[in-house]
This record gives sequence, structure tokens and C-alpha cells, in this order.
Amino acid sequence: MDRDFNAPPLNPLPPVVWLLALPLIAMEVALQLGARGFGGAGGAGWRLEAVQRLAFSPEYLRRMWAADQWPVDGLMRLVSYVLVHTSFMHFIFVLVFLLALGKFVGEVYRWWAVVAVVLASAAGGAVVYAVLPFTENALIGGYPAVYGLIGAFTFMLWVRLAVTGGNPARAFTLIAFLMGTQLLFGVLFGGGTEWIADLAGFATGFLMSFVVSPGGWARVVAKVRNR
Repeated sequence: MDRDFNAPPLNPLPPVVWLLALPLIAMEVALQLGARGFGGAGGAGWRLEAVQRLAFSPEYLRRMWAADQWPVDGLMRLVSYVLVHTSFMHFIFVLVFLLALGKFVGEVYRWWAVVAVVLASAAGGAVVYAVLPFTENALIGGYPAVYGLIGAFTFMLWVRLAVTGGNPARAFTLIAFLMGTQLLFGVLFGGGTEWIADLAGFATGFLMSFVVSPGGWARVVAKVRNR
């Protein structure tokens, strides 16, 4: 079997994926270094400090809404919470999703569309999470954003299945599996309400794709008219 020894060892990623991944990587590297003594005695508390500065608090947004005041710090937290994670493993899972799904979506969507999906999904997940009055825990980590990429990927499958005559409902198999697994772990081991933000992020990414994907809404309308 012929082999291309000049081929890269890893499949190349669209530049926009690295643009999105590098801030997360830089943050986690800094926090890991701090936990290992770099930066002096205060380094061990860098993760907690990062959470305090960047996490999204649903109660904070409710107070902003009630007072009709919108400080930059509060608005920033709609997306900044994706930069910090509870642990190294939390970060690794988010990074794997981001790289894998970012590659699929980034090879079809324009770079700005990928950025729009990620940021809108992060913000949309946070807003929906805060709208529900029973949510209390702060949001941290990139899951709502990467679930937005899952939404965009699902949109791509949904359109492809519709065009080829397949069952469009099959496109939602991945999100059904992920949410089912997440809920099962929540029942078995206890869990919070953060899955609401993840599901809202997915919905945001899916709906955004009607606007930002190549062909977008026009392609869907054309398919419906041809039926």
C-alpha cells in the first residue's frame, strides 16, 4: 500500500478553529501552571479567581434586567464563562468537541459564521439558563458553545438527509444521545441544571445555521418547494 510520508500526522484544522481553541488552551495552561506553583503562593488560587471574574451568574443577569442597567462586566460574562473550566478533564472534553466539530463545520461554513455560531450559542445558552427562575449555579466551561457547533453540524446533516431523500429526524441522533447520557449521569450521580444551557446552545446553533450556513434558509425553502 502506497503511503504519503509527507502528509501531516494530524488532519489540518480550519484556522478559525484554532482561533477559537487557543484562548481556552492558553487559559488552561496558565491555570495548570499556577496550580503547580508557578506565580508564587497565589497561583494555586488562579482558577477560583478566574471563575469569579469570568463565570456567568444567572442571578446577576436577572438583577441587570430588573434594574435596566447593563454593565460591561455583566454583558461580557455572557461569553467569557466559556474560557474557564472546573478541571483539566472538563477542559479536555470541551476541547475535543471543539476541534472535532469545528473541523466539520469549519470546512463548510465561512470563518465568520463559525465564530457567530459559537458566540451566539454561548450567549443564547446563558440567557435561556437565566430566564428560568429556578437556575442558581454559575455557568463555566465551553459546553454551551460546542453544543452550538453540534447544532450547526446537525443542521448540515438535516439538510443533507432532506436533499437525498433520507429521514431528516436521523440528524438529531447525536444530540439525543448526548442529552440522554447527560441526564442519565445526572440521575445516577447527581447533577445541576447546567444541561439547560447546553440544550439552549444546541438550539441556538441549529437556528443560527438557517442564516449563516452556505445557502441557509434559501436552500431549505427550495427543498420544501420541490416536494
